[in-house]
Amino acid sequence: MKNIKIRYYLYYKFLNSLFLGLSVGSVFVLYTPLEPSIYSIGGIVLALGMLALAKIYYKIMNIRAFFYITFLVESIVLAFVAAFLILKYSYHSALLVYIGYQLTFVFGSYLVRMETIALHKTRVLSWADAMKQKGYLSGLVLSYGFYKTLDFMEIIDKQTQVYDLYILLLLLEIGIIFIVYKAFVFTKEKKEQR
Repeated sequence: MKNIKIRYYLYYKFLNSLFLGLSVGSVFVLYTPLEPSIYSIGGIVLALGMLALAKIYYKIMNIRAFFYITFLVESIVLAFVAAFLILKYSYHSALLVYIGYQLTFVFGSYLVRMETIALHKTRVLSWADAMKQKGYLSGLVLSYGFYKTLDFMEIIDKQTQVYDLYILLLLLEIGIIFIVYKAFVFTKEKKEQR
């Protein structure tokens, strides 16, 4: 735990879950162009990816890998949010977002297990889970308010609403990546000690 700055890590948990809460409703609109078979293929790839990752736990169950994988996951999210904004609403953008989410889900079990090991104190784990729930709830409330505000402004096209939300999500994800770096800043400190 000495390699994680708890305050920043808790901010990360909040913001990460805020992102999830904000975005959860958008997938129903985003994924509309995809055919159902894509979800089957995605599920198969997800299961195989998680299996492959589990086989290398002995190499990646350390704080440095935890930082790099967390950073990688958040970078994937940033990439698919940016790709959606560039490509706008289309079959290809929906597929990219779906693939992006599936890639991040591959690392989900690892991140939860590593967080438990890294934080290891019950009180700190409790704080992290509380921040996660607060962030998710806040995201859901903000999402509801965001969509209702757009309705009030007579922006009622669902695709336009989701696109506008993704502009907000892009800014939030940039902030999340910054906070991840601050939470695991030990990587920089070790380089300076050499």
